[in-house]
Amino acid sequence: MHGLGTVLAAAALAAPLAAVPVAAPVAHAAAPPGAVRIRDVQGAAHVSPLTGSAVSGVPGVVTALTGNGFWMQDPRPDRSDATSEGVFVFTRTRPRAAVGDAVRVDGRVAEFRPGGPASRGLTRTEIDASATAVTARGVPLPAPVVLGPGGRRPPGRVVDGPRGDVEKGGGEKGGLKKGGVFDPRRAALDFYESLEGMRVEVRDAVAAGPSRDGEVPVLPAAGAGAGPRTARGGVPARDGGANPARIVLDDALAPLPAMDVGDRLPGPNGGVLDYAFGDYHLLLTATPRRAAAGPSRETTRAQRPGELAVGTAGLGGLNPDSPPDRFAELAADIVAGLRSPDLVVATGLGDNSGPDDDGTVAADQTVAQLITAISAAGGPAYDWRSVAPRDNADGGAKGDNRRLGFLFRTDRGLAFVDRPAPAEPLSDAPPPAGPDPAVTPVAAVRRGGAVALSLSPGRIAPRDAAWAGARKPLAGELRWRGRPLIVIANQWYPRTADDDPAFGRRQPPSRPTLWRREAQARVVAGFVRSVRKADPDAMVIVAGELNDAETSAPVRTLASGAGLTDLPARLPAGDRYTAVTAGGSETLDHVLLSPSLRRRPHEFDIVHRAAEFADRADDHDPTVVRIDMDGK
Repeated sequence: MHGLGTVLAAAALAAPLAAVPVAAPVAHAAAPPGAVRIRDVQGAAHVSPLTGSAVSGVPGVVTALTGNGFWMQDPRPDRSDATSEGVFVFTRTRPRAAVGDAVRVDGRVAEFRPGGPASRGLTRTEIDASATAVTARGVPLPAPVVLGPGGRRPPGRVVDGPRGDVEKGGGEKGGLKKGGVFDPRRAALDFYESLEGMRVEVRDAVAAGPSRDGEVPVLPAAGAGAGPRTARGGVPARDGGANPARIVLDDALAPLPAMDVGDRLPGPNGGVLDYAFGDYHLLLTATPRRAAAGPSRETTRAQRPGELAVGTAGLGGLNPDSPPDRFAELAADIVAGLRSPDLVVATGLGDNSGPDDDGTVAADQTVAQLITAISAAGGPAYDWRSVAPRDNADGGAKGDNRRLGFLFRTDRGLAFVDRPAPAEPLSDAPPPAGPDPAVTPVAAVRRGGAVALSLSPGRIAPRDAAWAGARKPLAGELRWRGRPLIVIANQWYPRTADDDPAFGRRQPPSRPTLWRREAQARVVAGFVRSVRKADPDAMVIVAGELNDAETSAPVRTLASGAGLTDLPARLPAGDRYTAVTAGGSETLDHVLLSPSLRRRPHEFDIVHRAAEFADRADDHDPTVVRIDMDGK
């Protein structure tokens, strides 16, 4: 996603805002010029009671400018905190008014929904201007509303009960469905709506997430009153969405410095409050000063001679055209961060042509460059195994053909069991006379008195509907100093189609992707059960991006359905996260152990060196488990 300013300007110029109403225009008697004020336009609701109505002479002071409009605020507010005193005025071209001008605006009230009518986000109330008259210049700007301690504090909950679509029902004033009441004192969703378009200020803000796409989520007042924090200064994600104390800073009006979790913005920083793409954004009107205060990148300890180390790493579409620095950074995550584990469950490796949709599915060039980068970083020699997908059959962007795979070293006692043997070490191609591994399911079998796989590596139920348009889990058979080990790599369906987690139009948010991950969990759990049926003491590791938290139904289904132990769930709450989403730290990557491995002494570590940083090679932190394999 581009910076908010670019996106909104492009969307607004492409279609007049009045052409995207959220409801049929309501007929209103014409009011005398100047009789309608901004608070009447905004109303005590998420949709203006004047949507579609013509207004004239609406007074205000210009507080900020953009390429196709300006924000203005009433210098004479009423005593109600429920109605905003600010609004965006859409002028289509660069406005002639300047900050500090007193103006009167004629136009039509509209509700603009970024992303179009089908978007899951809320709308922004605007005046589609037909005329703007400047009545005075150099007028003092209204004082900003201070967020957080010492100012206005948002409620602790996003909403105070089920509401359905918050923009429907309630008649003319755009009330709330299912009995919801617009109340900024009890619901953060309403609190921020009551400030839409107004001047807002945060003081001594601290970053709750890293900078991304011109945005950074922060907590006012160094996080005072925001509730629990992670051990490194972030904010744990909530089941119901974002922490209401968090606000997103946006670079639409002024550049923002790159920030990591824990970095600070000393003093007051103000702008105008806007809404777009599922969240409220504070558009700062001046570039703030960054004070670096975040923690450094972590490294884990090296595995001991008798320990098997298995890690996870996201590669995020790495391909031969990726910058050399990205190869070097990912190699550093493996070598310096994870201390060169014996096995790395890798997700998201791209094919040899990257995003080009040219039919390429092989990834041997990408793998060769990654292994070379690992060696250059001081790591040991690694090898690779995976199964090439059929072209554009595993989801994601057309042409990417990302896949799961195993990076492994063989100098400490680990060996990969190839069944059938590959034609060449890095080849993704199936043997000439063998079955197509992209669509051939792997099965657990007994060989020589121990559990084995019919294919290694082999895909789990690749034709099952649960994996339609998604990356199929990959099972590999290995040997640790002669002992059989089954490892299953995963990258489950993402949450990109879900409703906005906090400040969206549907409350509670709908999660239409949840059933996909629930179905995928059942398939993987069933396969693990088949392995354990063949050998009750089988050593099994399930790892990768499950894209859900440890408390979610899919992760619980996998763990309970296969008799596995989820290792992240056993970490202290302050360390239990692998990703930072919209300022919320959450666990999306997991490692689960079978009972035979769980009973052995082991240590699990989430190595925080990616998710919290603006400059990072992947969005997710790598993880590693070290298992003491000495003894029986």
